[in-house]
Amino acid sequence: MNKLTLENVKNIFDNNDSFEYEYNSNSESDTKKLGNEFAKYIKKGDVITLNGELGSGKTVFLMGIASHFGIENDVCSPTFTIVNEYTTNMDYPIYHFDVYRLEDSDEFLEGVGTDYFYNGVCLIEWGDAVILDILPKNTIHIDIQKDDNNLNVRKFKIWRK
Repeated sequence: MNKLTLENVKNIFDNNDSFEYEYNSNSESDTKKLGNEFAKYIKKGDVITLNGELGSGKTVFLMGIASHFGIENDVCSPTFTIVNEYTTNMDYPIYHFDVYRLEDSDEFLEGVGTDYFYNGVCLIEWGDAVILDILPKNTIHIDIQKDDNNLNVRKFKIWRK
């Protein structure tokens, strides 16, 4: 597994092949900085899953992305609405999904559909657990794990098959 630094985040978006990186965040601020760095390179059609237990930092990472686009106060997990749409200063929106309450990909297809995948940037909390089978091939997956020994530390695994 390759070590990810803020300086080499661009490699993730330049590469359509499989990859696996690890990144250690020592604070909420570090997690937001990583999200902000991702935002510099995301483009319309990018799909990113955010996976990890409650409180692992999924929404904090997304706040870092949102801050890059001037979206500051509106970011919250759409647990009950399934999707929040954020207007950006680009020619596409950011779609923030929380699919935790869905049973499976059929429920996603019936209620939401896949058009979002092509009309903006999609950031999907719990995507690997619920809708992995319908995600585009070039999806970037981010698994976030809390450190049992230090409440502020998060271990990120960023990968594509």
